[in-house]
Formats: sequence, C-alpha cells, structure tokens
Amino acid sequence: MKKKIALGDLLLLELSVVVYSLSTVAGNMAGQNEFLSGKYILFFGLEFVILAVYALLWQQVIKRFELSIAYCNKSVTLLWSMLWNFLIFSQGITPGKVAGVILVMAGVVVMNLGGGSND
Repeated sequence: MKKKIALGDLLLLELSVVVYSLSTVAGNMAGQNEFLSGKYILFFGLEFVILAVYALLWQQVIKRFELSIAYCNKSVTLLWSMLWNFLIFSQGITPGKVAGVILVMAGVVVMNLGGGSND
C-alpha cells in the first residue's frame, strides 16, 4: 500500500526545486560580469549559498520520499528555469521549449503514478 504524501512534504519538495533553479539565475548573473569583479564574486558566492540551502532542503526531501520519486521531480527545475529566464533575462519562451517542458512534466507524472513495489 502506498504511503499517503502530506501537503507539507509536497511543498518542501517544490521549494527545494525552486531554490535549486535559483542557483542557475545566480550563475547566469555572475557570468554577465567581468571575471573576478566584485559583482562576479557576489553572484558566484550567492550561487554557492543557494546550493548550500538546497542541499539542506534536499536532505529533508529524501527523508520523506522514495529517492526515485524525489529525483524525478527535480526535473521540474526546467519549468522554473524557463520562467526565470523569461522574467529576469527577457529570454523568449518558444513552442519547442514549452513542448520539451511538457514532455518532461508528463514523464514526472508517469513516474509518480507508476507502480512500484507494494511493501
């Protein structure tokens, strides 16, 4: 019988994915500055801080979910990254990008609904 997943656990999983996606934003912002300039170091350092927070959140996530389920949900990062790129960096959202994200999201749904061992 499958263990019922609490709403708080799902929110924690999604929060960890959002935090992880923000590391790409910090990395992109670092890359827009001259190597080893003050802003480069600031954003590069911010990326490490974000990844440290993510690591702590991820440890809590894998306590609450099967690793296969938690890890496949990490792919939702693509959706968040596309959103951040649109909102922050004014990069367009193309039909190909949307189709790719939908395909990945469909895979996540299949993975989450798919049968596993009934312990």
